[in-house]
Amino acid sequence: MSTTDAGTAVITLTESELDPWVTHASTRHWLTGPGLPADSGVLSFDDLRRDGLRTVADSTGDPDDRLAAELREQLVIGGLLGPAGLETESVLLDGATGEISTTYVLHDRPDLMDRRPLAPSLRTLVRFAEATDELAGLRGQFASYAGRYGPKAVAEASQHLLSVFRDGADGEPAPFWKMAALIRPLSLVAGRSGASGLSLDLPHRLLDQEFGPGKVARFEDVDFPATLTHEPTRRFLREVGLPEDAHVFSLDTDVPLATLAEFHADADTPARLPAGAERLIRLGHLIEDNSLVVDGATGAVLDWSETEGTLHPLNTDVSTLAFTLWLLHRERAIDAQSDHELTTDAYDQLAMTMLQVLSTVDPTGVTSPASSRHYWTTTFQDEAGGVL
Repeated sequence: MSTTDAGTAVITLTESELDPWVTHASTRHWLTGPGLPADSGVLSFDDLRRDGLRTVADSTGDPDDRLAAELREQLVIGGLLGPAGLETESVLLDGATGEISTTYVLHDRPDLMDRRPLAPSLRTLVRFAEATDELAGLRGQFASYAGRYGPKAVAEASQHLLSVFRDGADGEPAPFWKMAALIRPLSLVAGRSGASGLSLDLPHRLLDQEFGPGKVARFEDVDFPATLTHEPTRRFLREVGLPEDAHVFSLDTDVPLATLAEFHADADTPARLPAGAERLIRLGHLIEDNSLVVDGATGAVLDWSETEGTLHPLNTDVSTLAFTLWLLHRERAIDAQSDHELTTDAYDQLAMTMLQVLSTVDPTGVTSPASSRHYWTTTFQDEAGGVL
């Protein structure tokens, strides 16, 4: 096995390393010639580089022959990448046909393992991954989108990427790629020029257009506690606002915004409040007894668990909070338009795609020391809860 460093690093294998597992001629040519990318934002081939070719049966051990026959001789060559090292699927190669699929390797229950299609060939797989990376980096065929933001840029980039996938898969790409084309371009909706003083510059009336007229609340200075001193946050809440009801979040609109300490002051049972509760302003309610609060001094948005008495980072600021709520609402609309094809076919892949988009715009969930407790990360992945 070798890694070529000229230009883009690739992983290749020798003819002898392919024997006896890979008999498909064009697949053998690809693995000994163009090879697989050593650096990709979508796929990792570290398993292949480290262990060489191995079958699923070898990977799981499977001493009791519980694996399905169609899985036993499939070759584990890599895995799908998720943000912050989140567990993802293994990528499999069929050595006889060259087809690519994915599976979750279940060492304790190999009898429950199955395959999902990913690409008809290695060539197509690499092409799709490269196009997705080019979108993420706004380079290559997506270089013209650099500096372009808003719904029009999102729609055009989505159609562009979908056309690449359809051309390479006879018009019907696997759900993973269809999700990539429909969801990943959503990160282009907001600018990053810093004009707002926050992480994102949302297009004018974006939330009103998404949630409907009269469904977005804006505040006046009289509504703000004295401890809300972060001016960009005050300006955003005055001029842009937040949706009153965003499925997972309900905004406090009946009374002026209160600090966490004020909100719990009249409770029958005293709450275990965090340090600095007097500067944490409660914006509203998240599902599962969580309060969404903003630090009045810094503008950081946090998740306060009322039952556990814990405080965790949620979003960088109110602009990325608004983007997250918009992203959830937009995904649900896209899924409804496709007759719930996204959530029906591969909910876990959709959740991972959504988290990839969110981490691109707001890295809070992947940089937090307790990222495993990040509210959006756990909520997106909760298929039983049906958030997506």
